[in-house]
Amino acid sequence: MNFAESPPSRAMEQIAVVFARIRSSLQIERCACFLSRWLFLRLIGLIYLVAFVSLWSQIDGLVGHNGILPVADHLTAAGGPLGPERFWWLPTLSWFNTSDGFLHFQCAAGVVLSLLLIVGVAPILDLAFLWAIYLSLSTICGNFLGFQWDTLLLETGFLAIFLAPRQWLPKFSLEPAPSATVIWLCRWLLFRLMFMSGAVKLLSADASWWKLTALTFHYETQPLPTWIGWYAHQLPVWFQKISVAVMFGIELAAPFLILCGRRPRQIACGAFVLLMLLISLTGNYCFFNLLTVALCVLLLDDVFLLRLLPASVAAFVRTRLPSPAESAPREAGQSAPAYCSDSRPTNASSPQPEAGSNTAEGRLCFLSPRRRCGERTEERGIQGPSSPRPSPPSDGGEGVSLVTTGPGWEGSRVALGVRTFGVGVLAAFILLVSGTETVARLFRARNLPQPLLGLLQWVSPLRTINSYGLFAVMTTTRPEIVVEGSNDRLTWLTYHFKWKPGDPKSRPAFVAPHQPRLDWQMWFAALGDYRGNPWFVNLLVRLAQGSPEVLALLEENPFPEKPPRHLRAVLYEYHFTDFATRHTTGDWWRRERKGLYCPEITLRQNDRH
Repeated sequence: MNFAESPPSRAMEQIAVVFARIRSSLQIERCACFLSRWLFLRLIGLIYLVAFVSLWSQIDGLVGHNGILPVADHLTAAGGPLGPERFWWLPTLSWFNTSDGFLHFQCAAGVVLSLLLIVGVAPILDLAFLWAIYLSLSTICGNFLGFQWDTLLLETGFLAIFLAPRQWLPKFSLEPAPSATVIWLCRWLLFRLMFMSGAVKLLSADASWWKLTALTFHYETQPLPTWIGWYAHQLPVWFQKISVAVMFGIELAAPFLILCGRRPRQIACGAFVLLMLLISLTGNYCFFNLLTVALCVLLLDDVFLLRLLPASVAAFVRTRLPSPAESAPREAGQSAPAYCSDSRPTNASSPQPEAGSNTAEGRLCFLSPRRRCGERTEERGIQGPSSPRPSPPSDGGEGVSLVTTGPGWEGSRVALGVRTFGVGVLAAFILLVSGTETVARLFRARNLPQPLLGLLQWVSPLRTINSYGLFAVMTTTRPEIVVEGSNDRLTWLTYHFKWKPGDPKSRPAFVAPHQPRLDWQMWFAALGDYRGNPWFVNLLVRLAQGSPEVLALLEENPFPEKPPRHLRAVLYEYHFTDFATRHTTGDWWRRERKGLYCPEITLRQNDRH
C-alpha cells in the first residue's frame, strides 16, 4: 500500500497548501501597505489635533472650575464610594490635579503630540500618550465627550499604537513592515462600524427605516444640519426612498467586501467614502466622517494609492518606499515569496521587472532575491556583496527577520517572537470582546454567561472596545430648547447659541470637524426632560451666576451688565421652511411654541439685587 497517496496524506497536503497561502497572503498584506499605513497614521494625527483643539476652546465652560460640570465635583462625588478602585473605573489623569490649568495642560499636550505624530517623530509613544490623554478627558467630561466618534477615536487610536513603526525619527525607507494582524483588526473595526450602523436600524423595527422614509425626517431633525441639508430636505419622497435603499446597500452589503480580495476592498472603500462625503455635506458630525475615511485607507494597498498620485509625485514616493526584499519576512535560508501585491502568483516563466525598476509594480513585487535584488548567498547565512543590508524585524510580526544567523540576531528573533505572541493575544482578546458585543446586539442576547458579562463590564472604563450604530430610531420631530432671561418677568431676552437652530432666519452652517459640545447636548436634552439631564439645570445656574466661562460657549450675552433675576427654558418644535416661504420671508425655519421645558428659576442672590 502506498501511504504517500492515502487520503489522510492528501488531506494533510491540502491543509498545508491552505496555510501556506494564508501565510503568503499575510506577507503580501504587510509589505503592500507601507503607504497606506503612512497616510492612516497622519490622518489619525490630524483627527487627534482637531479633537484636542476643538475641546480646548470649550473645556473651561464644560468642566472647568466655573463650568457646567466641574471636574473636581465630579471626581469627589463619584470617586468616594469606589475607594482605590476609582483609578480603574474612572481612568483620568485629573486624579492628580483638578485645576483648570491642568485641563489646559492635557489639551496642550494632545496638540503637541498630534503634531509630532503628523511629522512622524516617535509615533508609538505619541499614539500611546494621545490615547491616554483623550481617555482621561473623556472620563471627566462625561456626556460632553461620550459620543460614538469619541469612543471610535479611542478604539482606532489604540489599534494604531500597534500599527505604527518602531522608530524615533521619520525615515520612510527604513520602516519595518506593518503588522497584518493589526491591519485586519482595523478592518474588523470598520466592518463592525458600518455593518452595525445598518443592522441596528432594522433591528429597532422603526417604521421609517423599514418603509424607507427615514430621510424625509432626517435632514431637518438631525442635531446640526447644514444649509445643504435644507436643500436635501426639499427633494421628492421617491428620491429619499432610493437614497435610504442605497444607504442600506452600503451599510449592510459593502462591509462583506472587506473580507474579499483587493478589488472588492477597493469597491467597499469607494462606497464608504462616498457615504461619508454625503453625510458631511448635509450634517455636522465632528470628525466622524474623517475618522471613518482614515479606516478606509487601510483597505487600499500601495499600488492603488500610487496610481492616484501625479506621475512626478508617485516617482518621488517610490524612491522612498522600503525595498520589498528588505521588508518581506521569511525564514532562515528561504527565498522571498514570489507573489505580487495584487495577490497574483508569479512563476519563473513570467516576465519580471528588472532589478532597480522604478515602476510601482517593480517596487512592490515580492520576487526571489536573485532576480529582484542581485546575487545573494543564503544557504550558509552569508550575504553577497550586492545584497541589501538586513532590516529590523517587523512590528507585530508574522515571520522573522531577513537574516537569522549569528548571535547578533538571536535577541531580535526572541523579541520578534514576544511581539508576535503579544499581538496575537491582543487580537484574540479584542475579537472575543468585540465579537461578543456584536453578536449580543445583533441577536438581542440578554442572558450572556456571567464570565462574559464580567469581562465586558471590566473593560468598559477603557472605552476602547465598543459597539456602534447611529440613528437606530429616527427622530421624526425636532424639539428645540430656547433659554430666556428676564428681570421683570415681562420682557424675556433669548440666549442664542453659536450653532444650534434658534433664530428662524439664521442659515444652518458648516462647523465640522469642530464639535460644539454644548449645542449637541442641547439637542439630546430636548428629546427628554430636564429632570433626566441634571447638567441642564447646572447650565441655568451658571447663566444666573454670570459665569464668563459658560457664557463664552454662547453666541452672545443678552445681559452684559449683570445676570438676569429670572431664567426659563421654553420648548419649541422646529421645521424647515419650503422654497416659497424662504423666498418670501427669508426664514430657514418655522417654529411653534409647545410650552415650558423647565420651570422658571431664580437665584436668591440675584433676587436681592
